Amino acid sequence: MSAMAKTYAIILAAGKGERMQANVPKQFLKLAGRKVLEHTLCVFQKHARIDEIFLVINEESRLLVEEMLLSGDFPKVTKILGGGATRRESSLAGVRAVPEDNAYVLLHDSVRPFVSSRIIDDMLEALATFQAVDVAIPATDTIIEVDDRNRITNVPPRRYLRRGQTPQGFRADIIKRAHQLAAKETDVIATDDCGLVLRYGLCDIHVVPGEEKNIKITHSEDLFLADKLFQLNTVSMDPQIDLNRLLDRVVVIFGASQGIGAATAYMARAHGARVHGFSRTDNVDVADTEAVERALDKVVDQEGQVNHVVNTAAVLRHGRLLDRDMDDVRREIDINYLGSIHVARSAFKHLIPTKGSLALFTSSAFTRGRPLYSVYSSTKAAVVNLVQALAEESAPKHVRINAINPERTATPMRTRAFGQEDPNLLLTADAVAAATLRTLLSPFSGTVVDVRRNQDMPQEWIR
Repeated sequence: MSAMAKTYAIILAAGKGERMQANVPKQFLKLAGRKVLEHTLCVFQKHARIDEIFLVINEESRLLVEEMLLSGDFPKVTKILGGGATRRESSLAGVRAVPEDNAYVLLHDSVRPFVSSRIIDDMLEALATFQAVDVAIPATDTIIEVDDRNRITNVPPRRYLRRGQTPQGFRADIIKRAHQLAAKETDVIATDDCGLVLRYGLCDIHVVPGEEKNIKITHSEDLFLADKLFQLNTVSMDPQIDLNRLLDRVVVIFGASQGIGAATAYMARAHGARVHGFSRTDNVDVADTEAVERALDKVVDQEGQVNHVVNTAAVLRHGRLLDRDMDDVRREIDINYLGSIHVARSAFKHLIPTKGSLALFTSSAFTRGRPLYSVYSSTKAAVVNLVQALAEESAPKHVRINAINPERTATPMRTRAFGQEDPNLLLTADAVAAATLRTLLSPFSGTVVDVRRNQDMPQEWIR
């Protein structure tokens, strides 16, 4: 296959979602602030190796789809095609619209919004060698076959069983041939396109690993689970992002006097950024919205713009809630949560002209409330929800916002809270700083970025 072969993503969105028992088809239900279909389209829209997206829909939904595309940012969607009464008919509509025979074709369910770039990459790499590729995960449950009387007739060995997912990938000529052959028969029942290729023995079908979170939203319980998955959806930072891209960019850091904030300021300057750091030692308290606004306005007066903003300011208090002084509780909330709100509100107006980015900080404590740290862990959970919501609000202005989620890190704040600890069990502030700066340069938004000790740490991360 030529290296110049185009890649088409065909998103199958013609289902009526009858099993969901909702007022609209499941692909148009709201999930984490967007329609399910929008989340799915975003994955393929952002993937560098996807050239065009064909959307196969139920004609009754055409107006809804057109309104969605007009309000969104999906320039790769080049065709909206009417689907059929069955999945095979909808697949045929998409496949038939591919103009070349030497293209790559990915067919994907619109209600699998968690498909990852890694899966897409693996499938396209496999298509360079194989003519058809499926994605699947091992079966963890024992699978049984039953007869019409509901009696077990067979228990297949689990090591050979996989649960199929999408996308499924094909050389265009192969999948076109499969549909041509199926069109000549009247009794073809196929729940996926690999089944057609297998039925006619057109080629071997290679399987790449899927992911457990690549779920298909079919029932109302799936929608609830998907909402939780979005809440916990995290990524690890790509260490290959070149920090020299920070050259001459204006970076503002709140909480810059020590710990992660100081390390981030140092590293940004070392890569040529024009850095302005603020902290309570400079009388800039993130709990004071006017102080935050004055600091940012001062930077703009000096530099003319702001490209990136980071807020690392935080406090960590210990104790049972019933034993704590309420003034101290309010102070923790003011800095950890309201401080993030103040920084975000003040930063956005300066980041819109530069299409810049903002990084706030959460903690591994956000996933579950921690005893003796109830206020801290709940404020960190609130920051994650804030980031996810603001990412949607700021997307039309092309401003990105993400949450950095480091493991336990060697900082003065942690030492004050926990005393001396084995440094081999802690992240360095430099490692977190590097991940933070790379996040500022990354294209995604609304994401929790995990920073872990077992990640590869390039030598440049260490001062």
